Amino acid sequence: MSSILLVTGSTRGDDSLSNKIARQLADDLSAKAAGSAVVERDLARDPLPHIGADFSSAIRLQPEDRTPAQAEAIAVSDGAVDELLAADTIIISTGFINFGISSIVKSWVDHVARSGRTFRYSENGPVGLATGKKAYLVIASGGIYSSGPGTTLDFAEPYLRSVLAFLGISDVETIRIEGVAYGPEAAEKAISAAEEKARELARAA
Repeated sequence: MSSILLVTGSTRGDDSLSNKIARQLADDLSAKAAGSAVVERDLARDPLPHIGADFSSAIRLQPEDRTPAQAEAIAVSDGAVDELLAADTIIISTGFINFGISSIVKSWVDHVARSGRTFRYSENGPVGLATGKKAYLVIASGGIYSSGPGTTLDFAEPYLRSVLAFLGISDVETIRIEGVAYGPEAAEKAISAAEEKARELARAA
C-alpha cells in the first residue's frame, strides 16, 4: 500500500490557499491509487519545536547516554523522520513569507534532515537516504516570483528543492498560487490555475 505524507505548513488555517491545494492534490492522488493512505502533519496545529541544545547534543550521543530531555527531543525528530521514510509521496505546502518558507516548515526540515537516517556523509560528499520518492511543493504568495524581477527574491522553492535533493528526493513538482494580492480577479485566476495544475499532476502520477 502506498503512503502519501501531507505536510501542511501555512499559518493561515482555513484561509490558507496552499493548504487547500495541497489537500486537493493529496485527495486526487489517493483516489487514483486505490488503497493508498494519507498521513497529514499539520505544522500549524501541532508545530514541531525549534531544535535546541538537547537535540544538538543528543544526535551526537548513543541512546543510553542521553538525558531524559535529550531522549525526548530525539523522539520528536524520530517521529517526523519515520513519517518521511515511510512515505512514497511527499506534499509540502507553505506560504511565501519574507521571500522564504514559513518557520514551521523550516523546523520540520531541521528535524527530518538527520545524518545517518535521511542522509550520510561519504568520501565523495553527502548521500541522500530518502530515495525513491516523489515530492510536490505547493507555494502561495501575494506577489509573483516564478517569473519576472521577483525570481531573484524567491528563496522558498530553491531551498526546498535543494533540501529534498540533499535527502535523495530529486523528482519534485511545484504548484504555485501567486499574485493573489493583486486583487480579487487575479486571486481567482491564480487559484483556478493552481487547482488545474494539481489535477493535471494527479492524472500524470
